[in-house]
Amino acid sequence: MLLLEGTFPYVSGGVSSWVNQIIKGFPEIRFGLCFIGSRPEDYGTPKYALPDNVVHLETHFIHEHLSATQVVRSRGDAEAFERVDELHAMFRAYDRTDASSHQALVNQLGELIPLMADGGKMDQDTFLFSKRSWDYLASQYRIFCTDPSFVDYFWTVRIMHQPVWTLARVARQLIPARCYHTISTGYAGFLGALMKMQTGRPLILSEHGIYTKERKIDLFQSEWIRDNRNVFEKDASQIPYFREMWIRFFEALGRLCYQASNEIVALYETNRLRQVQDGAPAERTRNIPNGIDLPRLSKLRALRSEKIPPVLCLLGRVVPIKDVKTFIRAMRTVVNQYPEAEAWIAGPEDEDPAYAGECHAIAEGLGLSEKVRFLGFQKIDELMPKIGLVVLSSISEALPLVLLEGFAAGVPAVATDVGSCRQLIHGLTEEDKALGAAGDVVGIAQPQALADAALALLTDPARWYAAQAAGIARVERYYTQDMMFGAYRELYQRSLQSGQDTDAASGQPLRCPVRH
Repeated sequence: MLLLEGTFPYVSGGVSSWVNQIIKGFPEIRFGLCFIGSRPEDYGTPKYALPDNVVHLETHFIHEHLSATQVVRSRGDAEAFERVDELHAMFRAYDRTDASSHQALVNQLGELIPLMADGGKMDQDTFLFSKRSWDYLASQYRIFCTDPSFVDYFWTVRIMHQPVWTLARVARQLIPARCYHTISTGYAGFLGALMKMQTGRPLILSEHGIYTKERKIDLFQSEWIRDNRNVFEKDASQIPYFREMWIRFFEALGRLCYQASNEIVALYETNRLRQVQDGAPAERTRNIPNGIDLPRLSKLRALRSEKIPPVLCLLGRVVPIKDVKTFIRAMRTVVNQYPEAEAWIAGPEDEDPAYAGECHAIAEGLGLSEKVRFLGFQKIDELMPKIGLVVLSSISEALPLVLLEGFAAGVPAVATDVGSCRQLIHGLTEEDKALGAAGDVVGIAQPQALADAALALLTDPARWYAAQAAGIARVERYYTQDMMFGAYRELYQRSLQSGQDTDAASGQPLRCPVRH
């Protein structure tokens, strides 16, 4: 069962493409999908057709029911709230170097989960509407909150914790599976941890980026989190209370998922070390790099013209984390020095329409309306033969597939120094580095450096062709789909066998509950 938060099949992009690739790569395995989103209106229709070996899809939205339809008065159970208070104390005193600390927390959570069922002593209505819940919130506010607004504290706690009840309900009703595979920590990872606690079957975690790190970036950029301290109370060295509260919440979800996972996969070594730092047991971690369909993409090289196309292309969603604005600003310098140049931005704009509107406005304001083209979602097989340079201006990435796809299709890249981009462009080991540079790497949010690096490649054919050759050699040697499938085949076989052994030990062999 794949546990998917905000990705396949309703969102296009790198992680969704990877999920689609994995499902299609193992036609002998039957997959179920459990999609977790924010609200139904945040997603449209599925962006991908489900492969034939997907036998089940269910969708859940964790912020769907925020308004009360019927409030029932209740006092709340004193003992249940004592268990909740003990759980919070355990989270605050958590020692990730002490296995007994985690086990005590899991045991406490295991006692509380059954109470969260509808009609239980700590069900959702009790959390939202009981007198003891109000008293508990008021007491926690007085003890811990450094922000003067109780109203904001009250609503932050409710919005933050309500998904926990939704996910506990999902866990109770999810159809059986031989093993669970979550593609992030966060809410999906928490659901995975619940399924592991509930069934004893294996949990695999594959992280493309580091979820907690990306949520921190989102939280620091967000404007909806309020800081009500006045000018005399604010300390520039302190993170506003509600922002820090959200960060601690996601860190706690992450630790639960790491500790529950039997196998923890990162895309490259820096992220693996970050997982260990954040609470993952080192002995369960490993690296499996992304791999691309080399036979398909390598055929695109034959479609390229001899002349290097004067087209710089950013393939990705038009969202702040891709820092599309820096790319557009860089294009002002590029066009000044190389008037033939064009920028293509190939990605959906519906995820953050306000940001997309600002990007259009910047292009118009810089006089680049004729030079910066917003293409929407495009098929890379049609784009790659027409572009001269893949540009990645992101402020955060993991191991971006788009660079590997560009290399396979014969297109060098200029990327910001995030995630594994330096490794992909300059190489990791000495043997890898000896293949040469497949482009260039620049600092984040530096439009002048980005423009200079792009111009140096596009206007120097000898350097461009050397970068093309290096990219092709690197992707063929280290980043093929066959290598990635081989590593995941071993991982799946081990986990599925372990799930089968768990069923045999329980005396209740698992049968697929879905007719197909």
